[in-house]
Amino acid sequence: MKIDARGTARALAEAGNWRAILLHGEDAGLIRERAAAAVRSVAESLDDPFRVATLDRENQDRLEEEVGALSLIGGRRAVWVRDGQDSLLPVLQRALALDSDTLVVIEAPGSASRSKLRAAMESAPKAASIGCYPEEGRALSATIGEMLRDEGVRIDRDALSWLMGVLSSDRAAVRGEIEKLILYAGKGGALGLDDVQDCIGDAGGATLDDATSAALAGDRAAADVALERALADGVNPVTVARACLSALTRLQRVMVAMGEGQSRQEAMRGLRPPVFFKKVESFNRALDRWNLSALRRACAETQALELACKQTGSPDLALCRRHLAILSAAPRRG
Repeated sequence: MKIDARGTARALAEAGNWRAILLHGEDAGLIRERAAAAVRSVAESLDDPFRVATLDRENQDRLEEEVGALSLIGGRRAVWVRDGQDSLLPVLQRALALDSDTLVVIEAPGSASRSKLRAAMESAPKAASIGCYPEEGRALSATIGEMLRDEGVRIDRDALSWLMGVLSSDRAAVRGEIEKLILYAGKGGALGLDDVQDCIGDAGGATLDDATSAALAGDRAAADVALERALADGVNPVTVARACLSALTRLQRVMVAMGEGQSRQEAMRGLRPPVFFKKVESFNRALDRWNLSALRRACAETQALELACKQTGSPDLALCRRHLAILSAAPRRG
C-alpha cells in the first residue's frame, strides 16, 4: 500500500500491523531513522540477535530463512534489510508467503518510481511503501521544534529561521546538529540567535551557505570546495538549486530596500535570518557585483536548474557544478 505524507506517522506508529515496510526516497538519514523506529516498535531493540536480523546486500538471499525463523526467547521478530533493490523482489515474495508474523523492514534509498520492488509493495495490502524526502519549510521547522521540545529546550524565532537556513536537508545531519544544540542549552534551556550561531555557525565549514555566498561574491575556488564538501555530506542537487535561489532572493531584497531609500546596512539588518557576521564581507562583495536585472535572470536560470535536476537520468551533479561556476564567473553589474 502506498502511504502518503499525511499517513506516514500513523503507518510507522502502527508498524506491527504490517508484514513489510519499504522505505525509499532521497533522504538516506530519514530512511535509516524510520527503519530503526519500525524495527524497535516490533522487536523492542535494534541489537537483540534473537529478535532482529540485519541483512546487507551480500546476504539478502537469507531473507526467506530469517522470516521463517522463530525467536528462541519469545516475542515478535524483525528482519532489517539494507540497500533493497529490484533483485530482492523474488525472495521477498517467497518470504511474505510464509505463515509468519515477522516484520520485514526494507531500506531502498534512490529507488526509482518505476522500480518493480516499489510497485509490488504499493500494491500489496499488508505492505507499506513510504517515501522519505528531504524536509524544508514548515515540515523542517516542525521537526526541529519537536526535537527541541522533547528535551524542554526553547528557541527564538530568529534563531530558528537562521538555523533552517544553514542546516543540510539530510535528517541524520539535522539530528546531529540539534543534539549538539540540546547539549549546549541544557535540558529545559533556551536558545537565542547568538547561541545557535556560536554553537553551529561554523558547522564543518562546508555548508551550502558557504558555497552560494562564495559563488555570488565571485570566489570560484572557495565555492567549488564548499560545494564538493556539501555534496560529500549527502546534500542532493535539488537542495543546491534551492540554496542558490534563496541566496539570490536575499540579495534582491536588500537591493530593493536600497532602491527605496534605505542604506545598505539598514537593508541588510532587515533580512531574516540576518547575515551571519562572518559572511558580511562576502555579502557586500556580492552586492557590489550584481544588479537587479542580473539577479532576476540568475533566479530564472536557477529555477530552470531545479527542474533539470528533477528529470530522470539528468547529470544533476554536473549541472550544479556548472551553475555555481557561472554564478562565480564574472561581475554581473551593468
